[in-house]
Amino acid sequence: MPASKSQVPKAVLAVALLVVAGILVWKFVHENHGISEQAFFYDLSEKKLFVAERGLVPPIRGINDPAEDGVRAVVVSPAGKPEDKSTWTIAYLETCTPELKQQLNAARASGTAPEIGRTAAQSLRLVRRVGETNWFSLASPEGERIVSEWTALGANGSIPVVCSP
Repeated sequence: MPASKSQVPKAVLAVALLVVAGILVWKFVHENHGISEQAFFYDLSEKKLFVAERGLVPPIRGINDPAEDGVRAVVVSPAGKPEDKSTWTIAYLETCTPELKQQLNAARASGTAPEIGRTAAQSLRLVRRVGETNWFSLASPEGERIVSEWTALGANGSIPVVCSP
């Protein structure tokens, strides 16, 4: 049965739409906009950033020796351009007390939730600015100040954003 002249454009349009839909599905499946499995860490003795598995509990082994002097680094782009590495800066560093690290690693190994409560855990998370030596509990006023400083608007009113490796 021959196709009528009015059906040919409809068939061509249907095929074109299928091709476009296929391309969009392929792009969606192959793009990775999810959470990175990596995180920034900072080697305190080397004073350098490095990348390690996000799930590791700091302090971890650094980059130059077996010493556990690698702490989590929160890297931000005050200019709001995370794709431009020249804008990156370290907002603050974070580590855990030995007690919290032990509990978090035990929970991770067993696949269960940590026994410690969230409020208690916050007091055992320690933060500081790069270049400073004193660590402050995240639950303290100074700890809260340190982790919120980076949120101030950047030059020209730009909104700072957290960067991922």
